[in-house]
Amino acid sequence: MDFRVTQDKERLDRCLAHQLPDMTRSRLQKLIEGGQVHLNGELCTTKKTLVSCGDTIALHLPDPEPSLTLKPENIPLDILYEDTTIIIVNKSAGMVVHPAPGHYSGTLVNALLHHCHDLAGIGGVERPGIVHRLDKDTTGAIVVAKTDFALQHLQKQIQSKTARREYLGIIYGTPKTTAGKIDAPVGRHLGDRKKMAVVSVAGGGRNAITHWQVLERLGNYTLMQFRLETGRTHQIRVHSAHFGHPLVGDITYGSRRSLGVNLSGQTLHAHRLCLEHPLSGEPIEAIAPLPSEFIKLLDILRKRNR
Repeated sequence: MDFRVTQDKERLDRCLAHQLPDMTRSRLQKLIEGGQVHLNGELCTTKKTLVSCGDTIALHLPDPEPSLTLKPENIPLDILYEDTTIIIVNKSAGMVVHPAPGHYSGTLVNALLHHCHDLAGIGGVERPGIVHRLDKDTTGAIVVAKTDFALQHLQKQIQSKTARREYLGIIYGTPKTTAGKIDAPVGRHLGDRKKMAVVSVAGGGRNAITHWQVLERLGNYTLMQFRLETGRTHQIRVHSAHFGHPLVGDITYGSRRSLGVNLSGQTLHAHRLCLEHPLSGEPIEAIAPLPSEFIKLLDILRKRNR
């Protein structure tokens, strides 16, 4: 749907809210940030952009998604820790965390609903208990809340950075130094809405910080440790590529180079998760063993560099 602006110096989201009183401001802001709005024929992803009288706005409303009926599924889980309040799972490659268009079954949530019979409705219908996410092909430790109190407590730990999330990854190339920090905002790729990219804050990017450390140099490859200070979509993958060292196996942000292992996806593994128990306050450390293909690739690279 198209609109012509009739008032000067008004924010884009407010202008749309005036034109579409039946839609909430937050919904319109998500549409803007999601690349569904063009201003004068150009993509605009910043809600605070000022529009002027005579400007044209084109808003694309995506097709409505079918309502999700979440069904418990008897899918095996690799459980690292569990009590009546939380569960920490070692997620496998290829498993989507929660149902979404194109993935209505076989997700971690479907498996958890079967395993935890009172999980439904914790924090929302479609993402019950989900505190944070891992990409489909990223493996490793992920914590899920079993109660609303635990969910809120864990979310605050993530936001306040008291929870510690450490990843292991294999990158192409060898960084010149042994440790560092990547501080670059991440947002939706302006040319490909299915990808993320380093994007200025003015262009819709959000603050993103990744700490990294070299663990082992393997010729023209490096085993890395990453620690998230923020948790943006695809953050480590985007930052690694921006750094000039994309993750091995990441065909979205890297290349398809073969190393003798049939990789399921990017070599990125959530190795260690440290947090406070929501009830007792006691520290919990969950360590997820490396998947077999990650270990196999490390063995190949180590043999090449003996």
